[in-house]
Amino acid sequence: MHSALAGSKRAAAVAMRILGGEKPGDIKMPSSNFGPPRYDWRQLQRWKISERVLPPGSQIDFREPTAWQVYRWQILLVGSALVFQALLITLLLHERGRRQHAEVQSRQRMSELARVNRFSTAGELTASIAHEINQPLGAIRVNAETMELMVKSGAPDIDEVREIVADIRRDEERASNVILRLRSLLKKTPIEVRDIDFNEVVRETIDLLSGLAIGRQVEVRSALSTVPLPVKGDPIQLQQVILNLIVNAMDAMSDLPVAERRINIRTVRDNEVAEVSIADQGPGIAPDHLRQVFEPLFTTKTEGMGMGLSIARTIVEAHGGRLSAENQTAGGALFRLSLPLA
Repeated sequence: MHSALAGSKRAAAVAMRILGGEKPGDIKMPSSNFGPPRYDWRQLQRWKISERVLPPGSQIDFREPTAWQVYRWQILLVGSALVFQALLITLLLHERGRRQHAEVQSRQRMSELARVNRFSTAGELTASIAHEINQPLGAIRVNAETMELMVKSGAPDIDEVREIVADIRRDEERASNVILRLRSLLKKTPIEVRDIDFNEVVRETIDLLSGLAIGRQVEVRSALSTVPLPVKGDPIQLQQVILNLIVNAMDAMSDLPVAERRINIRTVRDNEVAEVSIADQGPGIAPDHLRQVFEPLFTTKTEGMGMGLSIARTIVEAHGGRLSAENQTAGGALFRLSLPLA
């Protein structure tokens, strides 16, 4: 192909020289050569001809601009946003992993602290536990001595011997249950959330503290719900919370006359919530202390660490429940522990 543009430029140049005064015969012009091959980009696309097979130096006309050439800044902005979003997501996932790890460590620390608190409380239960064990042991000893005398008599009453053996077995089970309850309270186990009857947890805690109540000359009155209170939770940790509340109630009444030392424990089912209330007849909680009683290290006891109620609230909140404190109109403190029903 010949280039019309190149030929026109050469003709215009010759014309300008002639107009400038040169003689046409003196003007020497090179012969017109063929121009480079030219192709229509649209036809190359239509017939699916690759540019690699074209002659070297070929020119391609009517080429459509690429998306990069048309939308370069938009692509850069979108790409930057995607990169920023990816970095942000990566950081959030990293922070989420760190938070989950911190939560696991926090639960482990809380579990260890709760176990230390249970050991501290168990020290106060020593007299109660000894009393509960000594009673069945003393009954076993009396029954064993009676049966020994009957055997030595030469003609023992078999029916009476059977009754004595049954009494011994029953007393042995009583002593064994005391030890089992203490072991379950003190053993180191991971948090075990399962279906439990809240009434049973409260009842077992009251039984565990019966000896301590006798030793401190405190009357414990209980009015447990007649319907089951199914909840999901760790029975040992919930028992620890109730135990702490009852022991605190006993401590609050240590300076009262014996006739006035009374604790009322009540469980109710309120819609979808199981609740236990523990009320004492003590001096109550100072109004400016009501918001502080659950804070770590806050205590009104001379020998207290201020961790019992704080641990109790942490355990209850970990179970999705609520622990609150208030003063009764007639005097004394009232603690309410509520858990969602399963």
